[in-house]
Amino acid sequence: MRDSGVSLTAQIQSFIRREISEGVLHPGTRLPSSRRLAHDLAVSRSVVVEAYGQLVAEGYLEAVQGAGTRVVRHLSPEPVVPALLDEGGEVPAVRWNLHTGGRNLPPFPRREWLACYQRALWSAASADHGYPPLAGEAGLRVELARYLGRVRGVRATGERVMVVAGFAQALGLLCSVLREDGTAAIGIEDPGHPGQRQFVRESGLRVVPVPVDEEGIDTEALAASGVRAVLVTPAHQFPTGVALSARRREALMRWARETGGLVVEDDYDGGLWYERGPRPLALQRLAPEHVVYAGTASKTLAPGLRLGWLAAPEDLLDRLLRARARHDLGTDVLTQLAFAEMLRGGLLDRHLRRLNSHCRRRRDALEEAVHRHLPGAEVTGRAAGLHAYVRLPRHTDEAGVVAGALRRSVAVRGGAAFRLRPRRSAPALVVNHAHLPRSGVAEAVRTLGEVVSRR
Repeated sequence: MRDSGVSLTAQIQSFIRREISEGVLHPGTRLPSSRRLAHDLAVSRSVVVEAYGQLVAEGYLEAVQGAGTRVVRHLSPEPVVPALLDEGGEVPAVRWNLHTGGRNLPPFPRREWLACYQRALWSAASADHGYPPLAGEAGLRVELARYLGRVRGVRATGERVMVVAGFAQALGLLCSVLREDGTAAIGIEDPGHPGQRQFVRESGLRVVPVPVDEEGIDTEALAASGVRAVLVTPAHQFPTGVALSARRREALMRWARETGGLVVEDDYDGGLWYERGPRPLALQRLAPEHVVYAGTASKTLAPGLRLGWLAAPEDLLDRLLRARARHDLGTDVLTQLAFAEMLRGGLLDRHLRRLNSHCRRRRDALEEAVHRHLPGAEVTGRAAGLHAYVRLPRHTDEAGVVAGALRRSVAVRGGAAFRLRPRRSAPALVVNHAHLPRSGVAEAVRTLGEVVSRR
């Protein structure tokens, strides 16, 4: 349906998945050509091409040379994927996987982590092996408050910091508390993280998309939406990479004060900043009574640690702890103690300097490759994090490029996949570059250039 908040591509994908799972479309069944189905549905062929391409990537369909597109003959049971990781299903074995999230990870500081873990293990008292405090180990909370104040300008003491099992748990707890307060909806950036939107919906809140432009989230649209809570990525917007402008930062804080609203600041890539010039300070420092600052070690260390943190107003922190008490018994103690050692000894700072240098080299290689192989395209947004936003020439068939790249063993997602409300915008690609060798960045982009030139 064209008046749905879900894109036409996603609607087609969902319909075909359901028909397969319910046994209507059997293994080996041949589907209509993309041209024929587009004609029958009165949609652009590129919409069908992207839908078919994504379902091939997920393992539902197979494209057979000379035989069209068919339902795969041996479907394995559908995996259970956490909503925050489900950005379109599993990716098949490809030469270059440019998808964000998942297994595309930067180098892990094994030596430093082992040293910190050993120190934590040998110095831990007997009491440290019991159940941890729900808010987190006191030593780590103090170190986090010091670190966040020093590098991000966060205004919080250790008593106002809570250690959580990654941002997923933080968001789940926040949604639970908001529901208890009678909040029915939350504003979320559009474009934004599709898995995050689904996670919020499944947590019982209605998602209200708020548009993002070159200055970040549109605060006038936010005010007009009527929501009393909003989730933002102000330092490095996901996925466009823009930083919230000074004008918008002031407007967002003014909205929070005037409405009594809550701003959830997702600082998802933390210390990954290799832009020339200082990283914007946290929004939280401007209005700590209206902002929850959330950080994570998932991008800077490893998501498998399941380690994150919140700095929240005192009354809200108490409610978050009560909500957590209903679901778990705290975060792994030794991991907390080891991370506190990394902060205390300056080893995290050292690791981030190496990691930023690594990411900067990959970003430079991406910009050079885009300039050479994708004429008219541009890498936009701040140089930060593990991904970059590549804006394509205006008349490029974004969906066709995504599908064509997959056929050439390059998995990449188009900008439309991150939008909730379809609207006219320049075609783009969201490229995770930090995990690739520099030669791999060049080869992947060269392949994308060949696909674009043939369309």
